[in-house]
Amino acid sequence: MMTEDGKNRNGEAVADGGSESEPESALATARRQLERAASHADVDDGVVARLKHPTRVQQVSVPLRRDDGSLDVFTGFRAQHDDVRGPYKGGLRYHPEVTADECIGLSMWMTWKCAVMDLPFGGGKGGVAVDPKTLSDEERERLTRRFAEEIRNVVGPKKDVPAPDMGTGPQEMAWFMDAYSMQQGETTPGVVTGKPPVIGGSYGREEAPGRSVAIVTREAIDFYDWDIEDTTVAVQGFGSVGANAARLLDEWGAKVVAVSDVDGAIYDPDGLDTQDVEGHDERPGMVSGYDAPESLTNEELLELDVDVLIPAAIGNVITTENVDAISADMVVEGANGPTTFAADAVLEEREIPVVPDILANAGGVTVSYFEWLQDINRRQWSLERVHEELEAEMLKAWNAVREHVEERDLTWRDAAYVVALSRIGGAKETRGLWP
Repeated sequence: MMTEDGKNRNGEAVADGGSESEPESALATARRQLERAASHADVDDGVVARLKHPTRVQQVSVPLRRDDGSLDVFTGFRAQHDDVRGPYKGGLRYHPEVTADECIGLSMWMTWKCAVMDLPFGGGKGGVAVDPKTLSDEERERLTRRFAEEIRNVVGPKKDVPAPDMGTGPQEMAWFMDAYSMQQGETTPGVVTGKPPVIGGSYGREEAPGRSVAIVTREAIDFYDWDIEDTTVAVQGFGSVGANAARLLDEWGAKVVAVSDVDGAIYDPDGLDTQDVEGHDERPGMVSGYDAPESLTNEELLELDVDVLIPAAIGNVITTENVDAISADMVVEGANGPTTFAADAVLEEREIPVVPDILANAGGVTVSYFEWLQDINRRQWSLERVHEELEAEMLKAWNAVREHVEERDLTWRDAAYVVALSRIGGAKETRGLWP
């Protein structure tokens, strides 16, 4: 299942740390990106200072009765960054390395993402520090229902709307919605997004982040006056984001020469048949096991001489240790935070454009917004309408960012942040500070 921040269900947590030889934390990266972007945006210093911190972070204990009768207690979190433009929005993840700081950093990214897409949401993120692989289906259900009860007072269709993330999917969202509804005394489908369509979920939600990556890549190819049929693409991570992006770009004429899963990569300079390669979410292990001319490591894929590199697996894969070996002419971020702050600066010096995650993979939260609207109106959209609406929203956001790139000679990341910060700053100035 795809997350709103663009990671697939089998992704990994962003590691903590901050030195050039170690991946930096999501919180550290988010704050550094905010400080840099603030220098380009006409936003009050007080607003910038406020945006470095979340509105609140709730930590809860989540007791779980195991199938064998024993009792374990896990720690859960919900970080709510900013709601000046609307309810908090962001995923719930199950991963042993979930921490408060990680949730804060990721909730900040969600704030920027919603603003750059001009959605009426703010940023949120949460989860439980647990390895979902150690849970039976019955234990996952009990854990999810108890977690829903523990954070029920801070979520709701008009307060905070969670969604799937790492280690969770449509079924967890169904359990969460049901547990919340039972306590509310009425069915409340809008409390979460990413649900199965049979109970109010949206068609097209799962493939939305990959679809948005493909749309933005197509527009970037056109921006640089490349012929898409002559454009080579390498995709690290052939999960829900990478597979959907690769297949669409292949359909539109691009030559996808390399894809990978957690076990390794496959490479064909003449182009792969992406429809013939099964994605990791569809059949784990089949990407690296595919009969291709060459096999590579994930690290070698990142260094291929291609026109477009799409890191769509996990965070912190382009770092100061490998950035000098990046040979692509452009990077489009499919995963959340795949490029460290320091590596991003090197790519800028090398004049390799990087289209940021907060724009490229924003299809997930955008279709989540569509789902929220459908739940409010109790009227489901067709898949065709979802695709049409997503295309329109992605092009609107792309054009808003592109104008800053062209008129002010900013990087794509700086331009996206300027768009987001300008909208957030304008909302805060208009609403004022109470009391």
